[in-house]
Amino acid sequence: MVTKGNVFDPNCPTRVILDRIGDKWTVLVVLLLRDGPLRFTELRNGIGRVAPKVLTQTLRRMERDGLVSREVFAEIPPRVVYTLTPMGASLIDPISVLTTWAETHMPAITKAQTQYDAV
Repeated sequence: MVTKGNVFDPNCPTRVILDRIGDKWTVLVVLLLRDGPLRFTELRNGIGRVAPKVLTQTLRRMERDGLVSREVFAEIPPRVVYTLTPMGASLIDPISVLTTWAETHMPAITKAQTQYDAV
């Protein structure tokens, strides 16, 4: 029987999960997929400035973790579509809240960083 994790236990896999969902690429993939399935190129273009290898690794980890599903269509060339799973979709609200917080506080944080760096 699986029990609830404990993020403060250094040996608990919860820390790995937090690391995964806190990864900037994972956050951006979730936000892009919230409106529906996308192809790899659509994800890459939506994110911008992500190496194809890094995006591929991110999508594979998310698929392994049960956050996205990957569907391959037998066409020439093959078409691959990524979709959030129900568990992946459950991240939309928390990630949206954090994104709004970051966008709202970005000017103040940038100002604080500038002031700190000037010392």
